[in-house]
Amino acid sequence: MTKFSWRKATLVAAVVPMLALSACSSTGGKPADSGNAAGGGQVATTDRIKIALITHAAAGDTFWDIVRKGAEEASAKDNVELLYTSDPEAGRQAQLIQQAIDQKVDGIAVTLAKPEALKDVLKKATDAGIPIVSLNAGEGVSQALGAFTHFGSNEQLAGEAVGTRLAAENFKHPVCVIQEQGHVGLEARCAGVKAKVPGTEILYVDGKDMTSVQSTATAKLQASKDADVIIGLGAPITLTLLKSVTDAGSSAKVASFDLNADLAQKIADGAVLFTVDQQPWLQGYGAVDAIWQNKRGGFKIGGGQPVLTGPAVIDKSNAADVLTFAQQGVR
Repeated sequence: MTKFSWRKATLVAAVVPMLALSACSSTGGKPADSGNAAGGGQVATTDRIKIALITHAAAGDTFWDIVRKGAEEASAKDNVELLYTSDPEAGRQAQLIQQAIDQKVDGIAVTLAKPEALKDVLKKATDAGIPIVSLNAGEGVSQALGAFTHFGSNEQLAGEAVGTRLAAENFKHPVCVIQEQGHVGLEARCAGVKAKVPGTEILYVDGKDMTSVQSTATAKLQASKDADVIIGLGAPITLTLLKSVTDAGSSAKVASFDLNADLAQKIADGAVLFTVDQQPWLQGYGAVDAIWQNKRGGFKIGGGQPVLTGPAVIDKSNAADVLTFAQQGVR
């Protein structure tokens, strides 16, 4: 395993049973024969169950491909039929949760980016006896909305980790770019940065339109000559901000949250200072596996507390190692 720099951030390790996985469709079908399983392991012999994974993913965001891949691997191991749906609009995400309730799923794994819009329908799931696990966003409200555990990074802590590092490197005027206004996790990240670097400014952009992201960030850098670092809250956003820095003729450095293979390469090359990774593969895997464990034995992973999958700081010292995993789609 690669060693990571924690930079004063704490991490609660999620212990996830890493049994060998077999090839099995995430949308149905019988468990694969154990002789074909990766590493020679076996699929669980428990009764087949149906779990809905419902996220706020926007089309084309590769971050969610990694979350889904983790969920699919857990499903293959656990003899689970995985129903994956997503919508970035909170009202439509609520409709997808209702759809899962109507399908009488055995469990729901859900992201809570805009929890107020989901609370009523999640109560319906709880009332129907469907166990809920949250992931990625909403750790602060997860328990109140009926989830028995949450898999993700503490976003305030992650933001503070970034701010602490920037302050140590003498950055004084960061621009923190939020691609979805009102998203509780993204707002918490920038709040954490600002808590450590008071000169931090917030810039809102439309994350569904990368051309608009690039032009808005370019204009901001041209107008704010004292901006010394610009921070993207997701890998595709950060890669676009690199173009904005060039377009603006700015001397600002670039830092990030989250990861994909292209961003790992930019960090290895020195074009991006570092990123704080929340390890999304673990979020998808852990969420599905926790529901399976709950159904098979009443287990409640986390003991009522969030299971933290980050923050993990990736910089030039370890980016090359992480890149190997990122290219395999598991980081």
